[in-house]
Amino acid sequence: MTLWGSRFRDKLSELAFRFSSSLDVDKRFYKEDIDGSKAHVEMLAAQGILSRDEAGTIISALDAIRMEIENGTLLVRDAEDIHTFIEEELQNRIGEVAGKLHSGRSRNDQIALDERLYLRSAIDSICSAIRGLQRALLDQAELHCNTILPGFTHLQHAQPILLAHHLIAYVEMLDRDRERFLDCRKRSNHSPLGAAALAGTSLPIDRSSAANKLGFDEIIKNSIDAVSDRDALFEFVSDAAIAMVHLSRLAEELVLWSSPEFNFVEIPDAFATGSSIMPQKK
Repeated sequence: MTLWGSRFRDKLSELAFRFSSSLDVDKRFYKEDIDGSKAHVEMLAAQGILSRDEAGTIISALDAIRMEIENGTLLVRDAEDIHTFIEEELQNRIGEVAGKLHSGRSRNDQIALDERLYLRSAIDSICSAIRGLQRALLDQAELHCNTILPGFTHLQHAQPILLAHHLIAYVEMLDRDRERFLDCRKRSNHSPLGAAALAGTSLPIDRSSAANKLGFDEIIKNSIDAVSDRDALFEFVSDAAIAMVHLSRLAEELVLWSSPEFNFVEIPDAFATGSSIMPQKK
């Protein structure tokens, strides 16, 4: 089933279907897609576009679908995208009322919404992980306030430094990484829902109400901007690349420090691998 096939007489070819399907990528958005649909349905009911009973039926079925996907009893497959999969599953369960879920909504604002919800969750997880790494570095710095080691330039001894001082350099880098992610979160936490395909809808929807239910700071005011731009994703990728440079730098230092030539640290066996032919390697 597709959400757009009503005007077509011929069945879509299997080759074209496989080429155009995004399910392998966007199936990860099932939680966000269902959360967005629930907020949309609640808004439609509040506006009198759906009855309360219809909204309740749709929301109960959406909750069941989410639970079954999470526990593995419902496999996400055989659909053009995650939106189509969920709406087709919804229709199989509750019939024609499922079609009312799409009132005042397009897949254009739906995928833009899913991406922003997913991005927000990812940023929150990353910022929490950064805090955890910073705490671990600070714990080690506190243990090594008096541990002296050589500072290197071009891999040659340069000046003596404290290990604590060296570790705290990474704490500072990670602070900036976290700030960049939080800035990205702030700019991306605007709701595109209700922009529809590109020019809104004639239905009397309440975009701000749906945005508030989903925890957005505000709506994206221009409908074309809401569905056509992905700068939040580009900004996130840029922030992630900078953070990965810092993490790669730390990882490479651990590689050097654990080598026989340096012998500053030893990586526990639980976090190391070896060679299939050189037993001395760790």
